[in-house]
Amino acid sequence: MKLGRVLAWLVAAAVLAAVFAAYRDPDTVVDLATRVWSCF
Repeated sequence: MKLGRVLAWLVAAAVLAAVFAAYRDPDTVVDLATRVWSCF
């Protein structure tokens, strides 16, 4: 159970790092928002 918790924390940290990296480039955020909006 401890290994699963550590793995979950690592995944959460990687996701947060990816989000912060994406927000450093505003064009990436706009492109992602456009792609999500086109699904509707």
